[in-house]
Amino acid sequence: MPPASSPEATRDRILAAGRAEFARYGIAGARIDRIAKAAKTSKERVYAYFASKEALYRLVSAEELAAIVEATGLDPADLPGYAGRVHDYFAAHPERYRLMQWGRLELDPAGTDADDPVRATMAGKLERLRQAQQDGILDPSWDPIDILVLLTQIAASWASYLDLAPTDPAEREQFLRDRRTAIVTAVERLFPAAHRP
Repeated sequence: MPPASSPEATRDRILAAGRAEFARYGIAGARIDRIAKAAKTSKERVYAYFASKEALYRLVSAEELAAIVEATGLDPADLPGYAGRVHDYFAAHPERYRLMQWGRLELDPAGTDADDPVRATMAGKLERLRQAQQDGILDPSWDPIDILVLLTQIAASWASYLDLAPTDPAEREQFLRDRRTAIVTAVERLFPAAHRP
């Protein structure tokens, strides 16, 4: 762990503060002065590490995307299981769902590079789905982009409605388990898990 005064520690604090700020306020609503204060540094230091607020958001969201991919693990042979993991991740981390959605709402898609992490991740998933279709694991009548978008929307469907969950911890836990079952069942009906020999 780097010393608290080191450049690495300062950068890490800025990233953590930016993550919280963007999740709460979005890109347009985020303020560099609040990020700097939360990171125990100055606005000038924030800009020394990151050229703009958008650049900071892009790095924060790229790191979050990598964490989501790592935690959920797309398996084309078991899309229902993947959908359940996505639901679990966002139920446990609703602020991370909000963080990712702000980019979709506020960033101009035309302004993203071909190597943008979101585009690259989507391209990788699409290729895996295409390969699974060629291997006979997935129904080839679906366009892979439709599989991916429908799967993502179903899996994350409750992430925007967690305010409907009961506040009592035990009831909330059961409510979310029931929602997970509904998500997994819906994906199973659309894209059944492959039965390998």
